[in-house]
Amino acid sequence: MIRIQQLGQQFNGTKSTLTIEDSRSGKKYEIPISNNFIKASDLEKIKDNNGSLIRSYDPGYMNTVNCTSKISFIDGDNGILEYRGYPIEQLAEKSTYLEVAFLLIYGELPTQLQYDKWCKKIQTHTFVHQDLYGLLSQFRYDAHPMGMVISALSAVSTLHPEANPALSGQNIYADQKSRNKQIHRMIGSITTITALAYRNRIGRQPNQPHQQLGYVENFLYMMDRLNETNYAPHPTIAKVLDILFILHAEHELNCSTSAVRHLTSSGVDIYTAIAGAAAALYGPKHGGANEAVLRMLEKIGSKQNIPSFIENVKNKKALLFGFGHRVYKSYDPRAKIVKQLAYQVFDLVGKDPLIEIALELENIALNDKYFKDRSLYPNVDFYTGIIYKALGFPTDMFPLLFAIPRISGWLAHWCEFLDDPENKIVRPRQNYQGYKLREYVPIEQRKQTDSYIHAPSTSFSTRRNVSVKK
Repeated sequence: MIRIQQLGQQFNGTKSTLTIEDSRSGKKYEIPISNNFIKASDLEKIKDNNGSLIRSYDPGYMNTVNCTSKISFIDGDNGILEYRGYPIEQLAEKSTYLEVAFLLIYGELPTQLQYDKWCKKIQTHTFVHQDLYGLLSQFRYDAHPMGMVISALSAVSTLHPEANPALSGQNIYADQKSRNKQIHRMIGSITTITALAYRNRIGRQPNQPHQQLGYVENFLYMMDRLNETNYAPHPTIAKVLDILFILHAEHELNCSTSAVRHLTSSGVDIYTAIAGAAAALYGPKHGGANEAVLRMLEKIGSKQNIPSFIENVKNKKALLFGFGHRVYKSYDPRAKIVKQLAYQVFDLVGKDPLIEIALELENIALNDKYFKDRSLYPNVDFYTGIIYKALGFPTDMFPLLFAIPRISGWLAHWCEFLDDPENKIVRPRQNYQGYKLREYVPIEQRKQTDSYIHAPSTSFSTRRNVSVKK
């Protein structure tokens, strides 16, 4: 905690303390405050009369700091998001996704020479192990592509045993060249793996990566090319998707990024850690949120139905998706950019009728006291789903379009955790409220009960069950 204490003194000028008086014992404790937070370990000074330590209780880590990071900064009250000190608005306007990925992972924007080499390394690693083609082809036609990609990411660790700490030693990632190899491979292969999952989903043969195309253009090429010899994605679509990748690249310690740090703390290989993060992103409360927005707008159906929908939300009879955020208490800065991108897409492919519902819903919510009092402003998910739908992406591909760029943020946190001298294996405490010590009861002496474990059964099972002799 030396760095934290130094940082606190830098901002505060003087040392501050928090005085805690324990009414049970009458004792007072002076807890140091550094950068507006205290060390949870300092609470161990406080014990009850039996010597038991006091703990802080924080489900969901709503008010817990568990690392020191330099990667991204969020000011939720003022709607500010910065990557390594650069405002997200500037990066979205002036940069490219691969340039931003370099910034997140290595801390600085690349020089032209660095950028050229970086792009070449990434593009070289868009070619994946042949076994992945066979693996992904074995999934059912209706398999969710996110489930396919999570499985493929986990399988990559078995294809590169030299990069697995469980097989090659715990310190293999201490070597920067070895670490860079995994970074190139991870960012390069995720677009190919995703395209393979998509092509399998629609029953088409895979396309090999195109080395003359940029990162996003190559991804679109692998997804969409049929048998054209001169196929190239539309530059506007590629640019819009590139900006969306920038906006989704990093967002501090969200659920999936925390999963990367959690898994990395065990010493597991990077591919398994990234697969775990992707699994966290799979959830509808995280990476599936923009899909939920789209389904909500489709359910509303027309502008005329919005007033009744708003009333149902207020009466807790309906859920409002795409508004509000765990950290933003004002307008999500990413949402403003995405809203502008939506019109660029509509100018190219036509206006999606859902945009009218979205605009009216946003207008009402922004001017309604109920939503203003609760800081329910549009977030990044509100318009992204509409853009993806307008571009023809199936709804089950939405989480993957989130996962591809977020890998650069996950890798940045992976690197930062590996270099952090304070890193420890993650092991939260629990508040145990179960039984105290009980004597074992033999099965013949246990109290009889009619309760049993229920599970849904299919019509086939029902037919079987009445046919099986008891």
